[in-house]
Amino acid sequence: MDVDDVAGRLGVPVEEVDRVHRLAGDRPSAPLPARADAPTLLDRLAVRPDDAAEILAAWPDPGSPLWTPELRWLLDRSTALVRADLGGHAWLAPGPALPRDRGPAWRHLYVYAYLALVDAVRAYHRDHDVPDDVSWATLADLGNNLAVDRRMNGDGWPVMQSWLTLHVRGGLYELGRLQHQRGDGGAIGLHIPDSGPLTPEAVDASLERARAFFPRHFPGEHYTAFSCGSWLLDPQLREYLPEDSNIIRFQRRFTLEPHQEQDTPDGDVEVLRFVFRSLSTPLDRLPRRTALQRAVIDHMRAGRHWQWRQGRFPM
Repeated sequence: MDVDDVAGRLGVPVEEVDRVHRLAGDRPSAPLPARADAPTLLDRLAVRPDDAAEILAAWPDPGSPLWTPELRWLLDRSTALVRADLGGHAWLAPGPALPRDRGPAWRHLYVYAYLALVDAVRAYHRDHDVPDDVSWATLADLGNNLAVDRRMNGDGWPVMQSWLTLHVRGGLYELGRLQHQRGDGGAIGLHIPDSGPLTPEAVDASLERARAFFPRHFPGEHYTAFSCGSWLLDPQLREYLPEDSNIIRFQRRFTLEPHQEQDTPDGDVEVLRFVFRSLSTPLDRLPRRTALQRAVIDHMRAGRHWQWRQGRFPM
């Protein structure tokens, strides 16, 4: 298809469609699972019933009026683009952010790409002897992200569509409380899913699993440290939270790098995203039920800003 025509029909910048065209090239895509098998797969991926019903209703069946030629082209080439980087561990945009208010096919196009790639990444996991429980726990982050996006009224997805390419390329693994991202520079990147208290015991257990997991399943990669980039590492939180809080105890594990405003996520946006799951609610309407919520609101009401900080500690 003509790139300019596809971009015009999708209502996105032509440069973004051209990027998909160049990176995917004529590489093979991956087929979607049979629609009859989709409910079981969606359940395995922890997709909630309301999200699963919407995904199934807009399934890209042949002849579906929901799926225009340009949408089918983008689904095919986006899937090929991500599959071509199987084994990669950097963030990867699978394609342009679509106007998701145009219907469920538009809203869930990159979800269908994720589903199409499950078999490929499962084969990659088997090649590296990754246990089934780790494989499925990692891939089930799809359901959590869809639920968060629904809670955020669609504001979460532009970040999530790139984030989830880590899971279907074998770049990230959920090992207990933390997610661990393979990386360059000798460090495993830590991510903190929204899955309960960040207790020192749960963190210790996850780190211990990682110390055994990566040498066993990726012996050609040598890691000497854990790293993390997060608003959770902002030292300003110590002004508000007690020293024995889980967040402060997590912070104390890290040696921070100097703070840089450029080339890092906006700390205020990320705090609102993760603490309140809202980017548009006025401060005076946000809940103040926890010490963390009160800290975030009081800090921003005082005209101060949160920081995204990067740190690491020896493995």
